[in-house]
Amino acid sequence: MASKTKSSWRWLLCLAVIFIGVFVSTRCLISNDIVAGNSMQPTLESGQRLISLKQKKPRRFDIIVLNAPDAPGALYIKRVIGVAGDRITVKADQLYLNGQKQTEPYLNTAFAKRELRAFAQADKAQTFTPDFSLATLKATHQTTVPAGHYFVMGDNRLVSHDGRAFGFITAKQVQSVVIWRYWPLDRLKTF
Repeated sequence: MASKTKSSWRWLLCLAVIFIGVFVSTRCLISNDIVAGNSMQPTLESGQRLISLKQKKPRRFDIIVLNAPDAPGALYIKRVIGVAGDRITVKADQLYLNGQKQTEPYLNTAFAKRELRAFAQADKAQTFTPDFSLATLKATHQTTVPAGHYFVMGDNRLVSHDGRAFGFITAKQVQSVVIWRYWPLDRLKTF
């Protein structure tokens, strides 16, 4: 009888350790996120599920989950375009960082053309990413991204509510860095 009781306590202890480990992981290390909205299309579609790391420092062009600076309690999923010290300009649908022309392989040209045609028919857009610089945006009015801040945009530039509207985000507003899309299964991808 004593060995059965000991065995039961071991199993309970093991389950408690597993439960605590999972709880700590999900609270402090990893996040399971669901995409809502179309601001990151076609890279991410509404309803897709992601795993992201909470302790990872974002780098330029990473996809992040952030606490919405203009909607308390909401989360946004955006791409880091600029880090501290970066000068950002877009001219004629071309991104320039610190004066250097950048390729944006994450933007889907066919998708952009399709979206632009639809918006152009409604007289809403001439370019997929309207021209701007950090100094000309009402939300930023600075020439560079300040220390401890990031500048983010969605991949669907025509509809994304992002740094062009709400300005820079602080490092504290970054919840996590997306590393994997696990759902749907036929769209598995690491980032």
